[in-house]
Amino acid sequence: MSAATFTPRPGAASLPRMVVAQGLMEARLLFRNGEQVVLALVIPLLLLAAGTLAPGLSLGPQRRIDVLAPGVIGLAVMSTAFTSLAIATAFERRYGVLKRLGVSPLPRTGLLAGKVLAVLMVEVVQVVLIGAVAYALGWRPSLGAGTVGAVVVLVVAGTSAFAALGLLMAGTLRAEATLAGANLVYLLLVVCGATLVPVTSYPAAIQPLIGWLPSAALAEGLRQVLGAAGATAVPSWGAVAGSVGILVAWLLAAALATSRTFRWE
Repeated sequence: MSAATFTPRPGAASLPRMVVAQGLMEARLLFRNGEQVVLALVIPLLLLAAGTLAPGLSLGPQRRIDVLAPGVIGLAVMSTAFTSLAIATAFERRYGVLKRLGVSPLPRTGLLAGKVLAVLMVEVVQVVLIGAVAYALGWRPSLGAGTVGAVVVLVVAGTSAFAALGLLMAGTLRAEATLAGANLVYLLLVVCGATLVPVTSYPAAIQPLIGWLPSAALAEGLRQVLGAAGATAVPSWGAVAGSVGILVAWLLAAALATSRTFRWE
């Protein structure tokens, strides 16, 4: 046997391999956490079913499922990219996990990239399950190439914006404050952020303000491209661009604040 067989090869793996490994580990940890699974999957599915089947509920001229399904997808993105990520990261910081990972061969930018990758993995599962349940409830959106492309752009932009906001909260507040604050913001955006109902359902005086919220931008953008049952037209990229622009603005502002205030311990 050649002596070269046992020659040590010290050194770290490539950055992409480290990021993928970190992302897979983060995703496994999230799915093992019962509270996070409830937040990411159970609550959105319950809201979708209850809102669609509840008697006497009106959400405008469109069918309820056509309004609720895109909004629930936006809610799922928010629950995972913001609330779950903020809480998990805050407690990792409290227990010194981030400090130890920060001095590992995985650079800190790679650690954050792994977290975002894990969020995207979870969101794929969420979108598939929500889409299947919504289909069973009668949702029939057009899924042409233009529609799918618009949805991907919106979900990626929404994920990035909410992840930056979640990391901003997790990196500046204590773990207990992050737990309370992230859940409070989640509830406020569900009720007041045009997540489940259109912006036009709110009083006219506050509609412009609500329209600038990241939850409203994501949900309204998804409703623009997925809300019309059986639609065959290419989605309005102007409307999508407006929603993406708002989300990018939130992303840039939150990322800048996070880069200046995030504490690893």
